[in-house]
Amino acid sequence: MRVEDRKFVTTGGVYTDDLVQKEFAGAAHLTFVRSPMAHGRIRSVDTRAAREAPGVIAVFAPDDLDVTPLAPSFPMFNPQMLRPWLASEVVRFVGEPIAAVLTEQLYQGEDAAELIEVDLKPLPTVLSTARSAADEVLLFPAAGTNLVATFGEQRDPSMFNGCEVVLTQRLTNRRVAPVPLEPRAAAASWGVDGRLTLWCSNQGAQFIQGELAGMLGVGTGLVHIRTADVGGGFGAKIEADLEFAIIAELAKILGRPVRWAETRSENLTGMVHGRGQDQVITVGGRRDGTVTAYSLEVEQDCGAYPRLGGLLPTATLMMAPGVYDIENVHGYARCWVTNTTSIGAYRGAGRPEATFAIERALDLFAAEIEMDPAEVRRKNLSPPFSAPRPNGAGAVYDSGDYAAALDKVLAAGDYPKLRAEQTRRRSAGLTRQLGLGVSTYVEITGLGLGELKEAAEVEVYPDGTVTVLTGTSPHGQGHATAWAMIASDQLGIPIEKITVLHGDTDLIPAGGGTLGSRSLQQGGVAVHQASIELVELAKQRAADLLEANPDDMVVDLAKAGVKVVGSDQGIRFAELAGRERLLAHTTFAAPGPTFPFGAHLAVVEVDIETGKSVLQRIITVDDAGRVLNPLLCEGQRHGGIAQGVAQALYEEVLYDDLGNPLTSTLADYPMISAAELPSFELLAMQTETPFNPLGAKGIGEAATIGSTPAVLNAVIDAVSYLGVRHIEMPATAHRVWEAIQAAQTNHTVPSAPLGQK
Repeated sequence: MRVEDRKFVTTGGVYTDDLVQKEFAGAAHLTFVRSPMAHGRIRSVDTRAAREAPGVIAVFAPDDLDVTPLAPSFPMFNPQMLRPWLASEVVRFVGEPIAAVLTEQLYQGEDAAELIEVDLKPLPTVLSTARSAADEVLLFPAAGTNLVATFGEQRDPSMFNGCEVVLTQRLTNRRVAPVPLEPRAAAASWGVDGRLTLWCSNQGAQFIQGELAGMLGVGTGLVHIRTADVGGGFGAKIEADLEFAIIAELAKILGRPVRWAETRSENLTGMVHGRGQDQVITVGGRRDGTVTAYSLEVEQDCGAYPRLGGLLPTATLMMAPGVYDIENVHGYARCWVTNTTSIGAYRGAGRPEATFAIERALDLFAAEIEMDPAEVRRKNLSPPFSAPRPNGAGAVYDSGDYAAALDKVLAAGDYPKLRAEQTRRRSAGLTRQLGLGVSTYVEITGLGLGELKEAAEVEVYPDGTVTVLTGTSPHGQGHATAWAMIASDQLGIPIEKITVLHGDTDLIPAGGGTLGSRSLQQGGVAVHQASIELVELAKQRAADLLEANPDDMVVDLAKAGVKVVGSDQGIRFAELAGRERLLAHTTFAAPGPTFPFGAHLAVVEVDIETGKSVLQRIITVDDAGRVLNPLLCEGQRHGGIAQGVAQALYEEVLYDDLGNPLTSTLADYPMISAAELPSFELLAMQTETPFNPLGAKGIGEAATIGSTPAVLNAVIDAVSYLGVRHIEMPATAHRVWEAIQAAQTNHTVPSAPLGQK
């Protein structure tokens, strides 16, 4: 049991909206009036009736805020794509804030917001990257284009010369919603010293501090970020939302605290979405199964305002060749704005898109040359390695044994027996056909958004307790347990006496947060390093007290202290702390990111009359190096598999032709549940990294990356004997049925859902 769990299963977590601190007594409640239109010119905003409504403290229309529109966060983005704090001339997506209402009670804000009249003139909508690329309707006329940024180079036309087989396929990674347990929430107050304190749900307080300070135009020292329990992030809570800046600004204007927590529908339409990437893959090679050339061209949907999602194609291109030795690899990406919710990070953030592309390419190639897809993979896998090696697309892999991972899942699933059962069902003409999907993957972890380093502080107190300060920011990963285990392993102090603190920029000024599966390999290693340094400090002090040579001092785990080697003469850490403060602060710098890898085998059953697909088994190897805590590792794998399966079979954000969200409630958005999942078959494999002393890689996103292509490949494999070569995600019953009908009648299968043409 994790040390965090007792609270969550008894009294429950304390989330941002649960705060009852004295500093927020009498806080005003903020309600946003959001755009009901995807693209329109604002003719007027009439707030008169709302200002007279019961409980209203203030109403802010666009002209009531004297603030500068915000430029994109990243320098490579088009600088003319400015975002207003409240939409003042044009609205660019359904859900964009137009006005803000502050009330004494929350329900009063909802009532007053309905009294605000917004007159909008509809403008043509841009809902796809193809429509955006035409530049016929510009979301930002001053920019002169809808293009946000480009990465990589155009393909050499001669790249596939000499290939015996060349295949091209369009793919789509559809938008998905993060749907965290806790939607976005924040509470702000300004002190008499002119400093802002902002509580918010986030994945890294220090990153939020820097972004928010930039938005407000103040120094980071004037912004204090604090973090309560966080009900899930999945990448969507990495960045500082504009709403946070608005809350802070309004609290300053009012001279009183302001609170905000969005509804679930606001969350589904306003919080950043994930994926949203169109791809064109071209694969070429020989008929003996050797892949010699591979091209990945990406069109990234950024949504209405470019955010972190516009940067993610760099990770996609970097990981384009996956686990394969391919002589010639090409990648190119263009990023576009559309009249939709902005795209941000979502579990895997650019790497699942790369794996999906190459794994579909390998299956298409195998089908064309009539070779088993597992054999095509085995033929092209990079050989085992334990020293860093380049992948040909800009990444340097640390260690890996990809063939071993593939062999493990195939053996555990009894792959020949499964193929025999598939053949039997096809020969018998059964309605329910079996499909097998293989995915062999590698991903990049620990890259983060800054330098590859993390800080930690470990302090022992006279009563024998320990406090660990960390710059990582847990939201379900179990850091309180893991970091306590690491410190306990070095100090001999029970984990029950170790408290892990995070998410407070006054207490922990430097930190990289929790993103990109960096926590253990950088944050955990920093705790490990700080614990060792504390022991060394204790040895020095104990040697002085015991009149011994420091070189003769060793740690005494049984007594939670240090002693003279070969004797019982020693002193406990707690006693040393009683004489003089005993702490160590350190920063661990990694030589590079790490590259977890693995293989997934999915078994699905498809009803060829209805198109319904049911996942029967999923067998996985997710090698993340040395495992610190098997329970925590398995939990991360479970969550990752579930989200990967969801993308393959169920989840997608939909808009109609006018840009109206069709999936704005959980009655419409098909978030996966345990009922749709089998028991996971998790196989163990540990290939340590040379990049940190724990030998650990990241595990938080790995299973998401491997499961999606495996499951989709399995669905397609089940109906491939009918002539189906590709089905877009998610492979809903309707899409599968359409693919079967199209294959049997030689018609083209629609590649886009309703409203995304």
